[in-house]
Amino acid sequence: MPADTASTLTDKQLAVQGVDLATRRERGLAVSRWLLSAAEDPVQACTDWREHGVALLAAGETFGAVRIPGELMRVAAKTGDDEDVDEFLLRVLRGGPVFRDRISDAYYALVSESTARRWNPQAWPGVACLGRDCYLGVPALDPGLWQGRSYWCVALNSPTKLCDPRLVWAVVQRARDYRRATDSDADAGRSCAT
Repeated sequence: MPADTASTLTDKQLAVQGVDLATRRERGLAVSRWLLSAAEDPVQACTDWREHGVALLAAGETFGAVRIPGELMRVAAKTGDDEDVDEFLLRVLRGGPVFRDRISDAYYALVSESTARRWNPQAWPGVACLGRDCYLGVPALDPGLWQGRSYWCVALNSPTKLCDPRLVWAVVQRARDYRRATDSDADAGRSCAT
């Protein structure tokens, strides 16, 4: 096949039925390297992942993150079940990567690093966009470690596939709308009882 013809074909056209262009291991290595580019000490970060299941990475250059309280995420998903929340996130964020810190009960949607510069903190009280000068305890990519402190709700499969901030905002807004409606219903019930 001439070189000019190959360059005009799409990945889909080049892929063979049932065969990925990159193996899962190759994608995992690419994602690990990309995440490690946010570590001050990549060797220490690898050790931390291996020994503790979580490594401290800097936000703001490689990626940003939107931190959403767990209670708000469960309201948006209309469930208290962790696995159901994870399935909800996979669906509504269209595969964008999210991890959860069980200790702080917060979800972190990875977004482009530029998202923090456009963030209006007054618009979403309780929700934070983490950029420069912020560090995150990012879980190891190994899906077998989900029982630990932090785990990937929606796996990071590619450094180029981050959450669309508009979808993240929509999830937060959905939770706020549900909460307002529930509060209004509760207020209406109290006023009827008096």
